[in-house]
Amino acid sequence: MDGRPGMAARLMAATVTLAATVAAGPAPARDIPVSPAAFAQALRAARPGDRLVLHGGRYRGPIVIAVPGLILDGRQEAVVDAGGRGRVITVDAPDVTITGVIVTGSGPSLPAEDSGIFLTKRARGARIVHNRLRDNLIGINVKGAADAVIADNTVIGRPLPRLNDRGNGIQLWNAPGTRVEHNAIRQVRDGIFVTTSKRNVFAYNSFRRLRFAVHYMYTQDSTVIGNLSTGNHVGYALMYSYRIRAIANRSFGDRDHGLMLNYVSYSEIRDNWVRDVPGKCLFFYNANLNRLVHNRFERCGIGIHFTAGSERNEITENAFIGNRRQVKYVGTRYLDWSVDGRGNYWSDLAAFDLDGDGIADSPYRPNDIVDRILWSTPDTRHFLSSPAFAVLRMVSAQLPPVLVGGVVDTAPLMRPPPLPHYPRPGPRPAGDGGSAQAGAGA
Repeated sequence: MDGRPGMAARLMAATVTLAATVAAGPAPARDIPVSPAAFAQALRAARPGDRLVLHGGRYRGPIVIAVPGLILDGRQEAVVDAGGRGRVITVDAPDVTITGVIVTGSGPSLPAEDSGIFLTKRARGARIVHNRLRDNLIGINVKGAADAVIADNTVIGRPLPRLNDRGNGIQLWNAPGTRVEHNAIRQVRDGIFVTTSKRNVFAYNSFRRLRFAVHYMYTQDSTVIGNLSTGNHVGYALMYSYRIRAIANRSFGDRDHGLMLNYVSYSEIRDNWVRDVPGKCLFFYNANLNRLVHNRFERCGIGIHFTAGSERNEITENAFIGNRRQVKYVGTRYLDWSVDGRGNYWSDLAAFDLDGDGIADSPYRPNDIVDRILWSTPDTRHFLSSPAFAVLRMVSAQLPPVLVGGVVDTAPLMRPPPLPHYPRPGPRPAGDGGSAQAGAGA
C-alpha cells in the first residue's frame, strides 16, 4: 500500500462495482407501448434495441431516429404524418428497423430531397420492411447508407401533373450492399433510381405508371432480377454501368423501350421477357462486351435496335417473335449473331431443318441495303416505291453477306427456347419469410 488513508478500501469498492457491471451487461431491450401524445418523449427516452410499439392513430412528424438498433413498429395501424414539411422519418443511426408504419406527408422540395423515409450514411444495416408510403415526394431515400434492406413495402407517390416534378419511389446514392426486394411502386418518376453505387440487388419488385421502372447510373457489380414493369415509359434503363446482371425481368406494355443498354459493358442480360412495347423491345447503344442470352422479345415495334459502335457482344438463343421489324442495325460492320453454332429464333424466318438438329439450314438476314439507306437518310422514304429501290432489294439479296455488312444469324433456331419460371413480384403478407434471398444470385 502507498500509505494514503482509505486507498485500499476505495480500490476494493471500485473492483466490486466493475465486476457487478460486467456481470449485469447492457440493459435489456424493452417493448414500449406508445400513444401519439407520448411519441416525442418515447423517442427521447429510448435505449438501443428498444421496440416502440405504436398504437393506432396519427403521429406527428418530422422525426429523427438517432438510437442504434431501435425498432419502430406501427403494426399496420400507426400513421406518421409530417404535414407537408421536410422528411417524414430520418434514420441517423445503425441497425434501425421501421416496420408496419404508414408514412405520409413529406415536404415538396426535390433539391432538399424531401422523403417519406430518409437514411443517412450513419444508417448502416437499416431494415425498412412492410410499410406503406403514400403522398411523399420521394418514397425511400438511401443517401450513403450501406447494407440496408428495403423489402415488402408499398410506395404510392404524389400525383403531380408533370412526371418530372415527381420524386423517385426508392432512391439510392452510394449505398453499397443495399437490397431492394418485393416492393410495389406506383405513381412516381422512376421506380428505383440508383447512382454511384455497387453490389446492390433489386429483386421481385413491381412497377406501374412511371417514367423508368429501374434506372441505373454509374453502378457496378449489381443484380436486377425477377421484376415486373407494366405500362411505364421504359422498363429497365441500364446506363453508364458495368457488370450488371439483368435476369428474368419482365416488361409488358411499356411505351418506348423494354430494356435499354446505354454505355453498359461486361454485363449479363438473361431470361428477360419484353412484350407489347410500341417502341423497341431492346435498345442497344454503345454497349460492349455483354452477353445477351435466352431472352424473349415479342410483339414490339422493333425487336432490337443496335447502334453506336456496340462491339464484341454475344447474342444467342434469344427469341424474336412477331415484331413489326425484328432488327434495326445502324452500322457498317459485319455481325454474326450466333455463338458456337447456335443462333436465335426468328418468327419470320422461312427455312428447313433437313437434318433435324434444331438449326435452320439457311442463315437469317433481317435487313438489306434499302433498310440501311432509309435509316441513315430518312428523307429517302419518299422514293421507297420507286423502281430503283426495287432493284436495290433484288441485288442485295444476291450479294454475299460479307460485301453487304450488317447482321446475319448463321445458325438460327427452329423453335424458341422455353420461358423460365417467373415468380410473383410485389409485397408479400407479413410473416412471409422476410426479405427475398432465393434467386438473387441465380
